[in-house]
Amino acid sequence: METGRPTWRSRAWPVAWALLALLVAALMTVGVQGSTARVLPLVVVGIAVLVTGWAVLRTRRERRAHEDRLASWAGERATQAERLRIAGDLHDLVSHGLGLITVRAAVAARLSGPDGRAEQARALTDIEAVSRETTTELRRMLTVLRTPDSAAALRPAESLADLPGLVSAARGAGLDATLDLPSLDGVSPGVQLTVCAVVREALSNTARHAGPTTARVVVRSDDGGSGAVTVTVADDGPAAGWEPRPGAGHGLDGLRERVTAIGGVLDAGPDGAGFAVVARLPDGARP
Repeated sequence: METGRPTWRSRAWPVAWALLALLVAALMTVGVQGSTARVLPLVVVGIAVLVTGWAVLRTRRERRAHEDRLASWAGERATQAERLRIAGDLHDLVSHGLGLITVRAAVAARLSGPDGRAEQARALTDIEAVSRETTTELRRMLTVLRTPDSAAALRPAESLADLPGLVSAARGAGLDATLDLPSLDGVSPGVQLTVCAVVREALSNTARHAGPTTARVVVRSDDGGSGAVTVTVADDGPAAGWEPRPGAGHGLDGLRERVTAIGGVLDAGPDGAGFAVVARLPDGARP
């Protein structure tokens, strides 16, 4: 795969070896007598030393130039990777919050009567709470981005302990969501964070595309002893009369990149009348 990584091959030594070969050939073929026979080998040796010194100095300059190009390339790659990571974090944050707001408002708009008005009031309260939380997190992230050396507190990395809260938030958006989470010991922080990202994105997609339907979140460890963790989020399909409210369309692509980055595999597609997202995440930290 083409990465654009700078390559380097010294041009000095091929030239030096060619010159040295010519000198040796000239010394062997040119016939000399008298004092010239004593002086010529010294001249050839002197020229050989000069050529070798030139080749060494030229190689060092080429190596320094190559190292500078390599450092610049590595810096650009790191910057690009950081931008992609920030874009993914912003997508997770904004898409999840706005998705909940959109779905909650859409469900409330379909209600009528006294009970409907009460539910609409609760929906407005939920929308306000989610809006405030999303705005706070977004401001916190932007503060850190603008002032890299600031002491602004970042939100702690999510873990499996946050899954009940994610599922509860989905219920607040109208989903009939359940969580099947056994006790899992020794799961690395990176895998736990990815599990939460999968659950958040999958539930957000379900809320937007299927509305107030039934969704199941299941987290399991590999019984084969490989230490892998599998997370499944499946739904029963769109609720009756629900009109999908798709997002920008980058959620699953970004999620697949995130899963692939830790060596996992993400499958997403129809599952009966509904849709299922399954992520298999290897975890070398687990026994």
